[in-house]
Amino acid sequence: MGKTQLGARVDADVAELARKRAADLGLSVGDYLARLVQDDASGLRAQAVDAAARFLAEHQDVFDEAEDAQAPRGAHAA
Repeated sequence: MGKTQLGARVDADVAELARKRAADLGLSVGDYLARLVQDDASGLRAQAVDAAARFLAEHQDVFDEAEDAQAPRGAHAA
């Protein structure tokens, strides 16, 4: 399949984040963006977000207990 060049304007910090994340994954920025679009269009990203939300909801009590255990004893909130 041939490739088509796209142009988009984004904030400098978004561009830098895209470059860094692509490099972390060993991808070009174009391949990284293509992957994001494919994941979004296929519903994969939404499925992952839904799964994470379900996980957090199911285990919220464990996270609350861990957070409470880390809170300094006798400390008062400001």
